[in-house]
Amino acid sequence: MPGQPPVRTAVLGFGTSGRVFHAPFLAADSSYEVSAIVTGDDGRRRQAAAEYPHARLLRSADEVFAHPEQYDLMVVGTPSGTHEEMAARALDAGLHVVVDKPFALSAAGGRRLVDKAAGAGRLLTVFQNRRWDGDFLTLRKLLAEGTLGEVHRFESRFEWWKPDQGTTAASWKTTSTRAQGGGLLHDLGTHLIDQALQLFGPVRDDAGAVYAELDTRRPRVSAEDDVFVALHHASGVRSHLWMSAVAPAPAPRFHVAGSGAGYTSWGLDPQETQLKDGMRPGDDGFATTPASRWGVLGTGGERHPVATVDGDYAAFYRSLAAAITTGAPVPVDPAGPLGPLAVLEVIDTIERIIN
Repeated sequence: MPGQPPVRTAVLGFGTSGRVFHAPFLAADSSYEVSAIVTGDDGRRRQAAAEYPHARLLRSADEVFAHPEQYDLMVVGTPSGTHEEMAARALDAGLHVVVDKPFALSAAGGRRLVDKAAGAGRLLTVFQNRRWDGDFLTLRKLLAEGTLGEVHRFESRFEWWKPDQGTTAASWKTTSTRAQGGGLLHDLGTHLIDQALQLFGPVRDDAGAVYAELDTRRPRVSAEDDVFVALHHASGVRSHLWMSAVAPAPAPRFHVAGSGAGYTSWGLDPQETQLKDGMRPGDDGFATTPASRWGVLGTGGERHPVATVDGDYAAFYRSLAAAITTGAPVPVDPAGPLGPLAVLEVIDTIERIIN
């Protein structure tokens, strides 16, 4: 904010999370200073030094916690199984905290963090960046305008064809069990469930409101890599959610059926790919979906393209800066009725079903 000193930020982890989703937006926003980057990987340290030469390079989070007075905010982008511990330590050190999804591995763990943040008088928020995907913003706009009529069914997918991953390219996501934060339910599922709750409200409180199929298809993968989840919302909408690493043919990203029209879109928001390719927030064309990839709206054979709203992951950090400096609401309230705690409650229900 104008006249305010920048928020001194320590980015914990410089894999895809810290390198792609956090540091570029922090560096592009004058409200923040990338004060430290924590990674023990020598290759990532070299990359961090080249991209953020003014940031301290630290090998361990302990180095941040040894001098918490040098920071205002910690961004936790470590493997999922460590999120709760790292966030709790940061809150105990007097820091505001951004945690990647899932911010804990259970609803009970999430409540512990919410309570700890309240007791410490610090802000806690969860990086649910997919709330600012262009296609999601477009669908929200269509729903707000009433263009689709009464929605009956919502289909949403994150699917890839990576049959060899886990066999030839092990990572914590493929070697960790679900109890350790591995698998697609805790990874992509938290995005899809969050989006469904944001669009269509809470899940019904009855035994048949949640259904799930979790399978592990690839050899030497320790948790599920092929998942289907069905939710029956209190609003009456049924959400069908797929997440898979072994989908050979692409299906629509969104397919929405309403009483007035349907909406179908394909492919992913461009921001992640653009960031990986070296584009940065503010670059010409950043976050814009080309017309060739717009979704279509209509009924039967009468369908027409609908311009995709530009995505805006930077909005998360703009909102967070306002929360820190002026007391505005955090961009993602972990304890809100449709927020990340509600997502964890759905995941808890799924795990009870399948165990």
